[in-house]
Amino acid sequence: MNRYLAGALGGLLATVPMTLTMEALYRRLPRETAYPLPPREITEDMLHKVGQDRGFDDRQLTALSLFSHFGYGAVAGALYPLTRQQVEHPVIYGSGYGVAVWAASYFGWIPALRILAPPTQHPAQRRRLMIAAHLVWGAGTVWLGERLARERSRPPNARSSLAAPGDLS
Repeated sequence: MNRYLAGALGGLLATVPMTLTMEALYRRLPRETAYPLPPREITEDMLHKVGQDRGFDDRQLTALSLFSHFGYGAVAGALYPLTRQQVEHPVIYGSGYGVAVWAASYFGWIPALRILAPPTQHPAQRRRLMIAAHLVWGAGTVWLGERLARERSRPPNARSSLAAPGDLS
């Protein structure tokens, strides 16, 4: 499979454990720091910027936030092959890639477009939550992406590398 497509699929799928991590850690936040998580904040701000912030109920905003969150996960996942042609340790490399995506987004384009303030202006617990979630996402994205990309060279009757138990390299 093409590495960019494999990265996109890996990023899309890795957004599941990332989102579960975000939700689990969100429940542990102190009440004063438990305002909406960035996917919801970004979605609401973008809707406001384009004049479409009325007429959405909570369920619709949640669905749109999840859709955009998973879409961004897929797009960011598709980009990791640009950073490295061969990944020997996908979980380790992916964790670093996940944190790099977090930094580029939350210190870069998100505050540049005045969507959210940079992480330094948010409580430390929220920064830790988002870094942990991006570690999970990055590790999963690159691990899955590399596994899917290897499928292209597998002989038709060979056993899938995705089925190999315990092989995390």
